[in-house]
Amino acid sequence: MSPHDGRAHHGGAVHGSAVDGSAVDGSAHHGSATASIGRLDRIEVTGIRAWGHHGVLAAEKEIGQEFAVDVVLHLSTAAAGRTDVLSRTVNYAEVVTAVHEEIGAGPHDLVETLAERIAARILGETGHPLVRRVGVRVHKPAAPVGLPVGGVAVAIERDARPVLAVLALGSNLGDREAHLRGALDVLASHPGTEIAWTSPVLETAPVGGPDGQGAYLNAVVGVTTELGPHDLLALAHRAERAAGRERLVRWGERTLDVDVIAYGDWRSEDPDLTVPHPRAHERAFVLGPWHAADPAAELPGRGPVEALLARAADREDLRPGPALEGFDAPASRTGERAAES
Repeated sequence: MSPHDGRAHHGGAVHGSAVDGSAVDGSAHHGSATASIGRLDRIEVTGIRAWGHHGVLAAEKEIGQEFAVDVVLHLSTAAAGRTDVLSRTVNYAEVVTAVHEEIGAGPHDLVETLAERIAARILGETGHPLVRRVGVRVHKPAAPVGLPVGGVAVAIERDARPVLAVLALGSNLGDREAHLRGALDVLASHPGTEIAWTSPVLETAPVGGPDGQGAYLNAVVGVTTELGPHDLLALAHRAERAAGRERLVRWGERTLDVDVIAYGDWRSEDPDLTVPHPRAHERAFVLGPWHAADPAAELPGRGPVEALLARAADREDLRPGPALEGFDAPASRTGERAAES
């Protein structure tokens, strides 16, 4: 069962308006969108100018000079472009402010240091987690090199760290076992996304929605991914479509749900991508498999999964499911920390 099934009909859902029969990533109507998952677009902000005091010479630090910075933000703009929603892209006014502040900070001996600090701030703060790569070019027009030059520039490019995301899988229609295995294959085969751990498969009775539904098979998967959160959601939708998912009846049977439960420690209240999932902390069919795979796990903003599971109203509905190849590979805390460092 999925967090946005009949049990969660009174709360927000990760997929938002997808219950109306169309996928929120737009690819249900635009086939080319699925091929672009993970491809990065560019936002270029050039000529950011501010006074700084960077340089090896004492006079450079005392007097200072004007520096100019160009920034190239590599990210997926598809979600923002299709919806015209600012929160789904980077606010480049905030990027300009951050760069301006970094130029005025320090002082640093090296322009290389200034470039690194700008890149780190964009990837770790201002553009996190949407910006997956950043290019920074710092121009020092009045570099004192002893001979006439037009200036000195340092250009760097840095990638964002992979993110550990948690996904919930659920199926109660058709070949449930094949649908779960297929979802794992889609996730594992996508460039830039690796399976970090998998839970055992559990089975739950359906609650809510139309009568006569079959039991659900549920699992939870941890992935380390270079995809931004909206691209990861698009990949989840791709896995659902591969299983023949149709959104015909609200809270009805489904071949496959793939929900984004957590994306690192990132928070989002976007109606199409609410992270952490707003109902996961109450759902034993998510918490049970997750706890089995990683007893020390925490749901961001909600606390330890173990404690949440103990309070979940549907915890008595959990029962062992079939043993499926690829599932029940528990988390290694050491391995997860290494992946995020």
